[in-house]
Formats: sequence, structure tokens, C-alpha cells
Amino acid sequence: MSLFSSSKPKVKCGVAGVGSLGQHHARIYASLPNVEFMGIFEANDERAAEICARHNCRRFATVEELGEACDAVSVVVPTDRHEQVALPLLKRRTHLLIEKPITATLEEAERVLAAAQEAGCLVQVGHIEHFNPVMSYLEKQIDRPGYITAERLAPYTPRGTEVGVVLDLMIHDIGIVLALVKSPIRKIDSVGINVLSKTEDIANARIEFENGCVANLSASRMSLKKNREIRVFQDNAYLSLDFMNQKGHLVKKSDLVAYGLKVKVGLAKAGDASGIPVAEIPIEKDEPLKLELMHFTESVAASRQPKVGGALGKTALEVAIQISEQIRNATNKR
Repeated sequence: MSLFSSSKPKVKCGVAGVGSLGQHHARIYASLPNVEFMGIFEANDERAAEICARHNCRRFATVEELGEACDAVSVVVPTDRHEQVALPLLKRRTHLLIEKPITATLEEAERVLAAAQEAGCLVQVGHIEHFNPVMSYLEKQIDRPGYITAERLAPYTPRGTEVGVVLDLMIHDIGIVLALVKSPIRKIDSVGINVLSKTEDIANARIEFENGCVANLSASRMSLKKNREIRVFQDNAYLSLDFMNQKGHLVKKSDLVAYGLKVKVGLAKAGDASGIPVAEIPIEKDEPLKLELMHFTESVAASRQPKVGGALGKTALEVAIQISEQIRNATNKR
């Protein structure tokens, strides 16, 4: 039985900030059967009129008015304004989905999470890749990763440059790696370069975990193409996955052993690439943001903690800030 039967009240949702990403939060809320889309808060008059006309919704004059009307709100304003928007909503006991990173600083994150606890509100952080079908597959297949590489590239755009590329892009992979490895961090070594922004536009971080796993993360917003790939190695398998195109392949040790036996008895020819057991991964494609907002509204309706709560969001932020500070300190010494 669906969580949301016709007898259950709909979750009243709104969006604070309907720019390039927030417009999609509005689109999805307006389409979800378990949601009553109440409207938006948006500073830009022209943008607000466009979104309200598109979804036949109300524009609220203040964040406080939006919070009064809604059970749950997506906070999709620039990162340095997350706390400013979140706190008035939490005072009105509004559950929040705050786009990643949760805030720009740890102090801000602590204030937001303390306010949420006091108000009895859920806070989900918008680490969208945790709802990508690729991540669902990884979570089922990976139990003892030994080495992980991740690359996240994007063309330069002024949007998001209020923070560096680590908080803008790499934080996605930080959250993924933390969820997969499940071990305390032993050491972080980072490098990065400012190109067009005041903060780093290209970054690389090597993270060593207490359990011996090593993750090598690269991010750039100076690329000519978009790319979001991860490779995971453990003692019985190798996986290569593409988050953007939701596809990938898997090589399993058991399949390699079986192939080796076939070579030994003459049923396969060593060195024949066509015989190497590389399996395409059967991933059922879907829109990650839709899955994320469905999970959020279901969590609100059921009063249960979301998959990506404030604690994980804060930990990912803490790691990202440490990487950013290493890069900044190295830059200042040059």
C-alpha cells in the first residue's frame, strides 16, 4: 500500500529561491500526488512571476509567510544565505530540505541544527547523488572498498562561485565516499588552484580512512564538458559508474576466476578481450531530484529521519572545509 493513500492529507510544500535549481524543486513539488504546492519566496520579481504563472502558485512576500503556510520548504538560495533563510522557517516549525552544502560554515550549521532540534523539525540536506540510482546500486554492491577515485567536472559559470569548487562540486563525492566507507578519517592531503574565482576552481583531495581505504577526489569547474564518474575497487570486484548518464560496468573476481579456468581448459583464449567478463550494470534510470523530494515529503509525512540528514550534511561540510583550508593555506604560501 502506498504511504500516501487518498485518506492521508497532502504535505504542504514551498520553495525559497527559484533560480536555476529551485525552479526544478517547484516543478517537481507541483507534480507530486502527495504534495500540495503552496508557492514560493523569490526576491527577483520577474523570476517570481514566471514561476507562479507556470505552476499557478502564490508568491509569498516573506520567508516567514511561506513558513506559516507550509509543512515543508526547500531552501534553494545561495549557500551563504542558507542560515539566514532556514532559521525563520524553523521558528515556524517548518521541515526543511536545504540544498548542499548545508551552510557555508560549521558555526552556521550548528545553529541551524540546534534550531531544528528545538523546533522538532526534520532537516534533509540536498546531497542529490544519494538518490541517484547509481548510488543505490553502489550501496548494495560495496561493503569493503579499498580504493575509490571520483571525478566531477563542469564548465565555468558565475552561479555557485560564492563558495569554492570543493563546497560547490566536490562535496557531492565527499558525501558519497563517507556513506560508502563508513570509517573515521585518518588524514587528508589537498591541492587546488584559483583560476577565475576568488576561491579554488580546481581541487584534488586524497583522503585516508582508519580502515585503510583511500579515496582520491578531483573536482573542476573549468572544464569544457560535464563529467561525474566514480570507480570503486574492493578485494572481490571493480566498479566504474557514471552518475550523469546512470550507467556503468562491473568486473567481479568470481567471474575472472571462472574465465581463467575456461582459458586453462581451452574453452577461451587468453588475451581475447571479448572473453573478459565485464558486465554492464542494469540501472533503472530516474530523475534523482524527483526521488530526493519524494523521499523528503515521505519522511515529513511519516515523521521519520531522512536518509541524508543534518548530521551527514554537517560531516560532509566539515571535511570540505578542511580541504578548502588546506588549499587556501597552500595558496597563501606561494
